Amino acid sequence: MLRFGRIVFLTPKNIKCTDLSQRLLATAPQVATKHQEDPKTKKGGAKESKSFTMNIFRGTVEASQVFPYPDVMTSEQRDTLNLLVDPTSKFFQEGNDPAKNDANEVVDEVTLQGLKEMGAFGMQVPTELGGVGLCNTQYARLVEVVGANDLGVGITLGAHQSIGFKGILLFGTDEQKKKYLPKVASGEHFAAFCLTEPSSGSDAGSIKSRAVPSADGSHYILNGSKIWISNGGLAEVMTVFAQTPVKDDKTGVEKDKVTAFIVQRSFGGVTSGPPEKKMGIKCSNTTEVYYDNVKIPAENVLGGVGQGFKVAMNILNNGRFGMAAALSGTMRAVTAKAVEFATQRTQFGRKIDTYGTIQEKLARMSMLHYVTESMAYMISSNMDNGSTDFHLEAAISKVFASESAWHVTDEAIQIMGGMGYMRATGLERVMRDLRIFRIFEGTNDILRLFVALTGIQFAGGHLRELQKAFKNPTANLGLILEEATKRGLRSVGLASPPSLAEFVHPSLSSSAALAAKSIEAFGVAVENVLVKYGRGVVEEQFLLNRLAAAAIDTYAMVVVLSRATKSLTENIPSAHHEQLIASVWCNEASERVKLNLGQLTSGTHLENFSKLSLISKNMCEAGGMVQGNPLNL
Repeated sequence: MLRFGRIVFLTPKNIKCTDLSQRLLATAPQVATKHQEDPKTKKGGAKESKSFTMNIFRGTVEASQVFPYPDVMTSEQRDTLNLLVDPTSKFFQEGNDPAKNDANEVVDEVTLQGLKEMGAFGMQVPTELGGVGLCNTQYARLVEVVGANDLGVGITLGAHQSIGFKGILLFGTDEQKKKYLPKVASGEHFAAFCLTEPSSGSDAGSIKSRAVPSADGSHYILNGSKIWISNGGLAEVMTVFAQTPVKDDKTGVEKDKVTAFIVQRSFGGVTSGPPEKKMGIKCSNTTEVYYDNVKIPAENVLGGVGQGFKVAMNILNNGRFGMAAALSGTMRAVTAKAVEFATQRTQFGRKIDTYGTIQEKLARMSMLHYVTESMAYMISSNMDNGSTDFHLEAAISKVFASESAWHVTDEAIQIMGGMGYMRATGLERVMRDLRIFRIFEGTNDILRLFVALTGIQFAGGHLRELQKAFKNPTANLGLILEEATKRGLRSVGLASPPSLAEFVHPSLSSSAALAAKSIEAFGVAVENVLVKYGRGVVEEQFLLNRLAAAAIDTYAMVVVLSRATKSLTENIPSAHHEQLIASVWCNEASERVKLNLGQLTSGTHLENFSKLSLISKNMCEAGGMVQGNPLNL
């Protein structure tokens, strides 16, 4: 713990983690695959990161991944994408019936065959292994087309390649890739990601399925079960996570660690339950999967024995941007229906699009879409550019997209009134389909805690480095001044407010000033929370959620500023419309940041948090509502 004046800084050594926070924090450094370099680390010091979101927890601006708005596709990649977008759109408009898929609770065989012929099951598999070989940005654009038409089909495709066999792409050996990727890319074999169990949802480290090595080490025997597995009843190839005994080389002690395996149904002992009856995405096959003494060849370990948690987190981190891309497509399609209705519907002698209430709804729908779409393509481009520091941004994009798409669709139904509520319009199906996105691949609640705790851990690492420097201030004066300036430490008196002015178009300078002020306030708020709560901050989820909300809004501000700047600089037709969106978004988001950060120290809100906790405790003890009916009957 570092004491400077009256300030006490939390450092990683004295963060006492609960099981929950430990597992959340454990995901933070797990973004680099074996084919990528880890984020640079100062020699003997704290880890460095190019993540914009990570650095705002220090109150600093790391602009390299947000400015200028990235566009890394080559001309050849752009030409390829141009050749794919129109046929894909046409196929989904003419060759797929979302209502039929939903009613029959299965993707129509004609649709599946058409998707296989188009190469839709292997979009990111290298061409030499039978895939289309798309980069992340190309993939995002085609996923957006799917999301505009049928989210159930989108989940079938996404569960197959975004997570189902993604581990083989990221961690597979050359032999594993050659053996499995051609058949999953063609659609001959479906793939599934098998992590969730009855007793382990968000807490992935608590899985009970177990794989024990044979005496001769040639194979593993897997027993256990998984629930809610997308493509679970269809998949021949599964990425399965199970506990395995691992001996510590230093201590010789053996304990269970999670390992990832490539499992084929044809190994024997793999069975599936009936398709689950769900609220939405009904055509997506979801089942339980059971493993009874399944013999897995030792060469089917994926990513190394005991490395399963890292494999799982990498797969999920790598796939989340696709969710934002798909849902931006959904929002675009839903909004188009609302606009068409609003411009044609007459009430009280006027078209309803002339009324302020409808105008505000449509404008806010457009803003939420703009932010979501901008996030999706910023992250995909960073990934294509070789970035490994995108896990917080990917988590934010999933949270933001899933909640925005729900709100946009709800407002579209409201604008259309009774017509929007009718099944024929298609919006009630979209709304049912959307609800799962806030739950699977990391619930939004857990991802918010992940963002907050990971950022705090990162900031703590740099504070620890500063602590060491103060032991010999003369020799480390440069570091002390650098860190003090970056952090804006008030007690040191060397505050250096961040600025975004050099990165944005002049017409957005006032909006950029608001974003910069939010970054500065955010860094100070993180410091103050750590000072006040110390190691106990990991249990302060009311506060962590406010920090996460402020981080999400701050990242969103910078994303829209970056994209609008690019549009204004290139003078594209929609540039001034985008300027309007960026201006309103920054005005309102900066106010939300102030509100959320203010609640961290507000006596009234802190008291309310305590009372809310007590209300919840009373309810749980009573088994529901504590108060009776006012009629006492």
